[in-house]
Amino acid sequence: MTVRVKEGRRLASDTRNRMLEAAVTALRRHGVAGMSFSEILAASGAARGAIYHHFPGGKTQLVAEAAELNGREVGARFAQLPATTPRQVVVDFLSLVRPVLLESTTGNSCAVAAVAMGYDTAPDETLLHASATAFASWVDVLADRLTRAGLPHAEAYDLATTLIALLEGAHVLCRASASIEPFDRMCRTAEALAPQGR
Repeated sequence: MTVRVKEGRRLASDTRNRMLEAAVTALRRHGVAGMSFSEILAASGAARGAIYHHFPGGKTQLVAEAAELNGREVGARFAQLPATTPRQVVVDFLSLVRPVLLESTTGNSCAVAAVAMGYDTAPDETLLHASATAFASWVDVLADRLTRAGLPHAEAYDLATTLIALLEGAHVLCRASASIEPFDRMCRTAEALAPQGR
């Protein structure tokens, strides 16, 4: 009996996780307004009643949790950047995000940004909080890497914020132009201006 209960919980957890992953993908492709439950169900293999079973708050809860998941996943990748010199952190960051920007040239974008901009009329506080928290966590992680590389605390936060703004702006420009060229131009400037090191 205990084994069956545990197995049932694991399967429910797997279904919920697949739905969240599907929501991240849908947000990157279509944004909040274009994301549909039928797309999430098809991509995750979940049953029709699964949305409100796992996300009783409906689309808002699903979208907010997808942003939180994506925020954690991206933050974990940033946390793995070597903290050698501030300039090398910048170079490694730009190299890490380049494949994601290449996807922007074909129509994908940032799931967290989609959530930040995704409300139809008045801003949705739940979605704004989820996206703001994710962005802030990315800045925190990058600032930590830069501080460990020898940059003073305040300068590290300024540069980390600039790098996230560069990433998000590059998503928009690369998607609009269907080209990686805007990002490459940004990289040249960012690398040239990055502090040398300790």
